[in-house]
Amino acid sequence: MPTRYAVYYVPAPDTALWRFGSAVLGHDAYTGEAVPQWHPEDIAAETWHEMTADPRLYGFHATLKAPFELASSETEAGLAEAVAEFAANVAPFAIPRLAICQIDRFFALLQSEPVAELDALAGSVVKAFDRFRSPMTEAEIERRNPDALSAEEFRNLCQWGYPYVFDTFRFHMTLTGRVAAGEAPRVRAALDEVFGAVLTEPVAVDGVALFVEPEAGAPFTIHSWCGFEPRRQRKSA
Repeated sequence: MPTRYAVYYVPAPDTALWRFGSAVLGHDAYTGEAVPQWHPEDIAAETWHEMTADPRLYGFHATLKAPFELASSETEAGLAEAVAEFAANVAPFAIPRLAICQIDRFFALLQSEPVAELDALAGSVVKAFDRFRSPMTEAEIERRNPDALSAEEFRNLCQWGYPYVFDTFRFHMTLTGRVAAGEAPRVRAALDEVFGAVLTEPVAVDGVALFVEPEAGAPFTIHSWCGFEPRRQRKSA
């Protein structure tokens, strides 16, 4: 499988949110290295490691442009330049608060209230980088289990390479894989405890990251992080 890329939101590496998120998964996407993995006291380390296997491959993040193979007409350097150019024209903003929620049996951090700037950012990223995406093959579409998608989600998948964009977008930062119903209460309680103080503060959305999967099955790592810094408009003469 060719190298895949993605454009994600990630917190800055010196924030408590990034440290806790990376520790829960046992992987730091900024460095590409495994980190000592936190686990609930009443869940064995090996069990938690398995429970977080899927999100660990992608790193702690929120999806803006889902993983894609590069179009034959494009290059990694060109993509990285485009991400930097995009970021230079976006104003920073904040998510007032994140909350731990369960979606389809996995746990994630979700925004606690709508944030219009976040929805606008996600939609802009989807459109801005679609020219870099190689069209999905029939096999790739089938792997997405299209029968389980709504009509709108299936159209999104075929047109944009991901079902959950625009009206179906939902910001989330995944913390676990699927958790059995009997395990869910204690997993949630443990996550509430470790993230408790962090989730009382607004979360800065001040950049986007280009992620790369160097080879099939290898963890995604951050190729480059680009901060938002809108260019000043030129004064009229």
